[in-house]
Amino acid sequence: MTKETDAPKGRVLIVAGSDSGGGAGIQADIKAVTMLGGYAMTAITAITAQDTTGVHGVWPVALDAVQGQMRACLSDIGADAVKTGMLGSAELVELVAETLDEQAKAVPTVIDPVMVATSGDRLVDQKAVSAIASLLIPGAGLVTPNAPEAEVLTGKAVDGINGQRRAAEALLEQGAKAALVKGGHIPGSPIIDVLQSQKGEWIFEGERIETRSTHGTGCTLASATAALIAQDLPLPEAVEKAREYLFGAIKNAPDLGKGHGPVAHNWLLSKES
Repeated sequence: MTKETDAPKGRVLIVAGSDSGGGAGIQADIKAVTMLGGYAMTAITAITAQDTTGVHGVWPVALDAVQGQMRACLSDIGADAVKTGMLGSAELVELVAETLDEQAKAVPTVIDPVMVATSGDRLVDQKAVSAIASLLIPGAGLVTPNAPEAEVLTGKAVDGINGQRRAAEALLEQGAKAALVKGGHIPGSPIIDVLQSQKGEWIFEGERIETRSTHGTGCTLASATAALIAQDLPLPEAVEKAREYLFGAIKNAPDLGKGHGPVAHNWLLSKES
């Protein structure tokens, strides 16, 4: 079990689904956390048959198996941050919330409310969305919805920076400690992300890169941020550095597959060589 007195070691427990194509989900999470100096652990919630063109099959992992993975990691290695991704059912959300409350109550959580894959395939049902809103957002260290997800979670129209601000405020009112409402789905350039916390507001801007290699960008940003939070970086700095990492990964994407290709999670290695 993680103790409040543990010094941060960069340990990140990722509770999410597997992407067989390697561009999103657990695979993207592990790569991002590792590249940014963290230590990634996983509790796999679902197996997907997935590639750059779409999701071709989803097989949920048994609830007791998900809980067993979480308990094993938290009771032995511990965690400095927990990142959640694809949680496909209300029952799974309830179990994750219960397990975190029992074994990682003081550990900051990064809640990525994954609802739809980049290909457009829906990954969770409405009951799961409601459970995320009622059980995981209250007390969350950071919630990272894109514009469509923020609209679902808050009921606010998110079609520009003012909508992003309203949605972030609503998420804080729902009990989140911080919210990063991303603007990648909003047309135009630059892309604007809005971060709000109980301490203030930060606006991040970045060029829109014209590319089809955007598979797993949400997973990557959330996990990169979690890795940096787990190393005790202040939240605004963690988000800024995670965005820089993601933009580099998009710019250096390897152009794989016939659809929405993956980003280059390992781009920092080529930069160093």
